[in-house]
Amino acid sequence: MKLPAGLQELLDEGIIDAVTRQLKSGKEASVYVVRCGTETRCAKVYKDMAQRSFQRRAQYQEGRKVRGSRDARAMAKSTRYGRKEQETAWKNAEVDALYRLTAAGVRVPQPFGFFNGVLIMEMVTDADGDSAPRLGEVELSPEVARNYHQFLIAQIVRMLSAGLIHGDLSQFNVLVGAQGPVIIDLPQAVDAAGNNNGFAMLERDVTNITETLGRFAPELLETRFADEMWALFQQGELTPEAALTGIHIKDDTPADLDQVVSAIEDARYQEMARREREAEAAG
Repeated sequence: MKLPAGLQELLDEGIIDAVTRQLKSGKEASVYVVRCGTETRCAKVYKDMAQRSFQRRAQYQEGRKVRGSRDARAMAKSTRYGRKEQETAWKNAEVDALYRLTAAGVRVPQPFGFFNGVLIMEMVTDADGDSAPRLGEVELSPEVARNYHQFLIAQIVRMLSAGLIHGDLSQFNVLVGAQGPVIIDLPQAVDAAGNNNGFAMLERDVTNITETLGRFAPELLETRFADEMWALFQQGELTPEAALTGIHIKDDTPADLDQVVSAIEDARYQEMARREREAEAAG
């Protein structure tokens, strides 16, 4: 088995002791089973920019904090330096999200470090100790499907309470571990407050999970959790323990056009002021 350079470096440096096998290979990264002492873990090796798809990347990165105005300008202009910084930011996003969500009590693989573009993390296994299957690969009873749905909606609430939206949650990136569902694959994690597409991504995440589990418990398809949790989030009232009903009544009150125009003008003014500050800092 030919190993990626980053993984070979970790072997040479003694950070991992052995590579057992390749677990999966995707568009963004390849995952290997590795041994660290007596522990079996996963090593996620991110692929180089030239090997990966950047479609819709800007949509996910909107609202993410960048170290400085120089980096932000370079990334916006897609200069060579900017593309390098964008690549680094994309790889770091999953690492940052895993640590942040672990601290928030979200069930994600525990991270153990990020070295030279390789993320070392917990190996999620089933009850027999084998690599856990994806949610879309298992057959469930209606009762288990309802329990998994309740759990995953609560996990999405915890994520949103921590300021993050998965952005690509589906049957393909939820593993069914020995203790239940585990959410994986977070390089596209979205800043909930800073991304204009935040609600659309949250709604898609909730819909994907609901439709997957609704195959076993059809009554789940009638729920509307995304609208409810987003309304609470916007009001600053969402908490990790929020008790949701799954019912949301849409507010059909006509919009105040004067207020909308005022908000647009205010945003335009703030953007102009931001650009002036950046120009001053660069000059």
